[in-house]
Amino acid sequence: MILGHRGVISSTTRTGGEPEKQKLSVATGLAGLSLDAMASVSYGPEAIVLVLALAGGAGIGFTVPVTIAIAVLLVVLVASYRQVIAAFPEGGGAYAVAKKHLSPRASLTAASSLIVDYTLNVAVSIAAGVAALTSAFPALLPYTVWIALAILGGITALNLRGIADSARVFMLPTVIFVVSIFTVIGAGLLRESPAAATAPFVADNAHTIGILLLLKAFSSGCAALTGVEAIANAVPSFKKPRVRSAQRAEVALGILLGTMLIGLAVLIEKFSLAPIPGTTVLSQLTSAALGNGVGYYVVQFSTVILLALAANTSYGGLPNLMRILADDNVLPHRFSRKSTRDVFTYGVLSLGGVGALLLIGSGGNMNTLVPLFAISVFIGFTLAQFGMVRHWLAERTPGWKWRLALNGFGAVLTSIAAVVTTAMKFTEGAWLIALALPALVLGMERIRGAYTHIGTRLTIQSDNDSLSIGYKPAVLVPVSEITSLSTRAMAAATAMSSQPIAIRVCLAHESTTDFTRRWQARHPNSRLIVIEDTENSVGNTLARYIRTHFPHRETFVVVATIDPATRWHRFLPSQRTDEIAHALRKHTEAVVCQIPVRIDPAHRDPALRA
Repeated sequence: MILGHRGVISSTTRTGGEPEKQKLSVATGLAGLSLDAMASVSYGPEAIVLVLALAGGAGIGFTVPVTIAIAVLLVVLVASYRQVIAAFPEGGGAYAVAKKHLSPRASLTAASSLIVDYTLNVAVSIAAGVAALTSAFPALLPYTVWIALAILGGITALNLRGIADSARVFMLPTVIFVVSIFTVIGAGLLRESPAAATAPFVADNAHTIGILLLLKAFSSGCAALTGVEAIANAVPSFKKPRVRSAQRAEVALGILLGTMLIGLAVLIEKFSLAPIPGTTVLSQLTSAALGNGVGYYVVQFSTVILLALAANTSYGGLPNLMRILADDNVLPHRFSRKSTRDVFTYGVLSLGGVGALLLIGSGGNMNTLVPLFAISVFIGFTLAQFGMVRHWLAERTPGWKWRLALNGFGAVLTSIAAVVTTAMKFTEGAWLIALALPALVLGMERIRGAYTHIGTRLTIQSDNDSLSIGYKPAVLVPVSEITSLSTRAMAAATAMSSQPIAIRVCLAHESTTDFTRRWQARHPNSRLIVIEDTENSVGNTLARYIRTHFPHRETFVVVATIDPATRWHRFLPSQRTDEIAHALRKHTEAVVCQIPVRIDPAHRDPALRA
């Protein structure tokens, strides 16, 4: 069973024919589908602390209440997504729900939010992993961006080679990480004082604790809720009974994530932790609970590994989502093509490229990226919940009223969270998401419109649209010299038409008598037309001739091109055939047929001058 981020089944999976024994149990599904949700405990609590610390020690005292508010929202989301699992046993995220129950634009908005979510997951996970690494080894701090780019490059390269990650492989790192976090929580609760010294709390220009500060802390901490919907997207991947297994995994995820978030929040208040540049809050908590011995490094390394795996899951999810969108004609069809290694190359490269830009632009700082993360997440949550409201209104199955109320309540909460998060984080980068999402939606609508137009043009409306038996296209062969290239081109043209036309474009005042004589001697039965180059461009002159003499006739232009056997020989030809092909495709509807002719490295053909 191959799984991707958000539970989207990756390109190498064939769910329809999978043996039942390869399906996911509750435990393996939890490990394979909740990596980013589990990993979010490494940056979610820190996002809360960074905001509350603006109010000094008194602000840190609100860490637990803010975290409990986030946990309440988590409970509502888990309960809501249990309903999504029951209503969509075939799987499907916000895109599928919005596509079925809302509108085309709503489905594209959901798809756009998923694309942003996938991309940010890569950047945030890698940045958080590097932050954990530099917290353990401060000497690496100046190389943060380079380390992040190296990790990103390695993950991208592995995925281009067709690396497929089994959910069972994720079990051990996930278990070690979860056990490590609970060990930190347990040890911290048992300690009267920190095992290692913590920095004294100093707050310059402390802010007053007000509703805006608390809302900002809440919106920052909501980044910890990413990944809650992943299990609902991959219900077919579970063992029978699939719905029951997926629902149990969803509940288990909610319990584990909520407990870890609240436990870490309690420790933050207990030890009155202050943000330290270059050191993560999780690193400080681990040091305070376990000291700086072996246990500290186990937690840090398990965090780095889990975050790297969480980043890697996007490479299974986004390329496959882009394949689905390409099949729906809202992305270029090249995103649905696989390489020989069974990989969606364009999707993988796109994810790696945008991820690199985000890491460079943020300086590898996870706290710069985290504010952007929650916005796209809550847009997807909201659309899924409103879609489920429409679902229950249409289905009206037994118990539909309380299910409607649950999803409606979830829709209200997530929409409020989306608005609050956007408003509170607008000046911190949320404006970028506010621009990116509409741009993606409009771009996909334009692509869909283009494909619709192409499909209409290519549709055969009647028998009259078909080419008749007597149809005879014009076949033209541009020639400049009498060589093996022109001979091959004429041979191909003769196979296409019994009367191919050779065309020689000559310069002004250039004598063509000698060329005409030699051509007639070589090709006595072919027609040769000589035209004058009045535009200082062979391609444009040829295009003008075709528009003038064959305005309503299908035209094929056959050109032979040199295919050198060595790379440096590729710089020797004049590339005039490329100029001709470009001009004809730009200015005419002629079909350009290029015939490559292999040239031996030791062979010096006059055609190199062509």
